[in-house]
Amino acid sequence: MKQDLYLYNSLSNKKERFEPVKEGYVGMYVCGPTVYSNVHLGNVRTFMSFDMIYRYFLHLGYKVRYVRNITDAGHLTDDSDEDKISKKARLEQLEPMEIVQKYTTDFHLILQKFNFLPPSIEPTATGHILEQIEAIETILENGLAYEVNGSVYFDVLKYNEKEHYGILSKRNIEDAIENTRALDGQSDKKNPQDFALWKKAEPEHIQRWNSPWGIGFPGWHLECTVMSTKYLGEQFDIHGGGMDLKFPHHECEIAQAQACNHQNPVKYWLHGNMLTMNGKKMAKSTGNNILPDEIFSGDNPNISKSFAPSVARFFMMQAHYRSILDFSNDAILAAEKGYNRLMDSIDLMIKLQPAGSSSLDVASWKAKCYQAMSDDFNTPVLIAHLFEGVKWINLVNDGKETLTASDLDVLVSTMNVFTFDILGLENSKKSDNDTERLDGLVKLLIEMRKTARDDRNWELSDKIRDELIVLGIQLKDGKEGTTYSIS
Repeated sequence: MKQDLYLYNSLSNKKERFEPVKEGYVGMYVCGPTVYSNVHLGNVRTFMSFDMIYRYFLHLGYKVRYVRNITDAGHLTDDSDEDKISKKARLEQLEPMEIVQKYTTDFHLILQKFNFLPPSIEPTATGHILEQIEAIETILENGLAYEVNGSVYFDVLKYNEKEHYGILSKRNIEDAIENTRALDGQSDKKNPQDFALWKKAEPEHIQRWNSPWGIGFPGWHLECTVMSTKYLGEQFDIHGGGMDLKFPHHECEIAQAQACNHQNPVKYWLHGNMLTMNGKKMAKSTGNNILPDEIFSGDNPNISKSFAPSVARFFMMQAHYRSILDFSNDAILAAEKGYNRLMDSIDLMIKLQPAGSSSLDVASWKAKCYQAMSDDFNTPVLIAHLFEGVKWINLVNDGKETLTASDLDVLVSTMNVFTFDILGLENSKKSDNDTERLDGLVKLLIEMRKTARDDRNWELSDKIRDELIVLGIQLKDGKEGTTYSIS
């Protein structure tokens, strides 16, 4: 579907008409998680924003290659000598890859619950060590890096002689020098703002690889430059991530790509904003924090009940991805009411009867839905239009407005497309009803089986049990009666 699409580009700080590098194709890279802890709700919001963007491009008919990495090595803490995964592995006395596997699995399970589409490619930092070493060698050959005592650093001042380090974050080099903290390894650097491309591994460091400069591990920033350009080309369409990654991570990515390939790697830089809680920054140390699973279970003092994943997703889609969003019990309760109203109307609209004429302009309403999404993915405006559709559904149902069969089809298809395909919501109310029906049906069969057994009708009793097993339902007889589980 042909649409003029406008994106807010963090590089230019303005909306720009989207023109892909290659007609009909979209290359999108999003910085994924560093897998050393459970994914938190703020992370989920960022990834959800780009899941929505991915869905919209697919809906418009683009062929999309969506790359979202897994950082499983090299994420330095304040440019120190110990990365986050090695530190967690040391604290828990586990192998680093045990930490990686544990939290990668958690990440995937949480995203599945929120109905995310999987990316096209999900590369890992450890799977691209050789490519990172090759990139460092290229940067050294181009005179924009230097080696000291087995570590390699990017020379920011040298780079800044011809390029602009700070082009994305709108910082100048003097600010970068002034704001640089005194950190471990600073004495090895020519300049305080230089950043690590490769770090020498001290004897106690767990993750370590051979390199031309000795045994060590890659700096955090390099992996994204290497993996994004490997899978999307030296210049690609969209690079996304949280606002907190703009500096230094994304700034360093631009510098590294320029040093390797002599061009800015990305046409459109998109950044999602933060999620706060009760008006304050989320922090585990203060208790002002909530994990996704705690939303689903209700096991958190900051909320009064459990909420379905789609309710939480609807809550997040109510805010523009570039806006700060504040989570609170009142806010998600209000979102649940709106979500239920939307789902009730969608259930109702399939029962509507067409008329001989239309009193509503469905075509203009549909166009407004697309205009909202094509204006930098403005989901709150889209949701406002969807609730206009909700109002129409109720008016038609009450006989106060009319729609022809063709207009009714447009209303139904548009509501479904934007609610389910693009916003990525699921009808959890219908799922709850289906679960209740299944439970009632299985309990009825259990009662029938008990009657058959009391009557010594072993053939019917066994048939009920065996047919349920085929359907993945296992019966278990006990002193308290028969229970079941679903595999």
